[in-house]
Amino acid sequence: MSAGCLGLVADIGGSNARFACVDAAGGLVHRRSLPVADYAGPLEAVQAYLQEVRQSPAGAGFAAPRRAVVAVATAVSGDRVALTNSHWRFSQAELCQGLDLDSLRVLNDFEALALSLPRLKAGQLRAQGMEMPKPAGMLAVIGPGTGLGVAGVVQTAQAWLALPGEGGHATLAPTDEFESQLLAAVRRRYAHVSAERLLSGIGLPLLHAAVADVLGRSAPNLSGEALVEAALLGGDELSLRCLDSFCALLGNFAGNVALTLGARGGVYIGGGIVPRLGDFFFQSRFRDSFEAKGRFRSYLQAIPTAVITDTLVALEGAAQALAQDVQQV
Repeated sequence: MSAGCLGLVADIGGSNARFACVDAAGGLVHRRSLPVADYAGPLEAVQAYLQEVRQSPAGAGFAAPRRAVVAVATAVSGDRVALTNSHWRFSQAELCQGLDLDSLRVLNDFEALALSLPRLKAGQLRAQGMEMPKPAGMLAVIGPGTGLGVAGVVQTAQAWLALPGEGGHATLAPTDEFESQLLAAVRRRYAHVSAERLLSGIGLPLLHAAVADVLGRSAPNLSGEALVEAALLGGDELSLRCLDSFCALLGNFAGNVALTLGARGGVYIGGGIVPRLGDFFFQSRFRDSFEAKGRFRSYLQAIPTAVITDTLVALEGAAQALAQDVQQV
């Protein structure tokens, strides 16, 4: 292993596989992103990455790391790993052997996102209202992306411990008559309306259609990305009303997560949707809905919230996991 390199970290999604090495100070060096479609599996992609680093001007004397932590966009259970949105399938044991590693840890990408929270710097966040304090205690992260991920991370005497789960599939609750009508419209199609059903990239078109239904309007068939563009760039009234409802529902759900986990250290919003909303999100009803918990309003008012603006922070979480694994050896 090259001097000062603790190991390899990777964040593997459906389209891209991102790699980096962790230096002696815990920082990420030799960052690269490779298209998943160009490689048969992670073994071939890692080998290509390592070869590219060796041939780079900064790669003199570089030797393959002996440890690795890999975050994957799928559930991890047992030795076999199957990526949800790509052709990659692999055995953890075979990957470890193929790369001649002393240790390999594979974790869900949202577990990695949770572990990134203690490492985030001011330039990777946009706080809402109050400044984000130094990470301590219990933190929560909610990520509206293609789906809706939810996780926590808690500080223990030894390390930060991620608490992954499936909170995005918890039942979504309305807070006023309009939201009750929205959920009633969606229940005509789906018996169970989870948070992910509406608060995600796949859910935004459904929320758009429900808003139109409640308002007695006809809605064009738009993708989540086109809907955001129509609202923010085109000023489309129906799309703007949809995003307003999205932010309010997300705030209510985030408040529920904060109460459930006791996340007094802060609630972080990740994923690919909210960072694209920019000022619209910070001027929305998100924070009001987050705090609107009756007798526990003051409890929620004291909890800071922030948007993760750096969409590549899962590598930071993998680096956190790697550093903790090294410390335990």
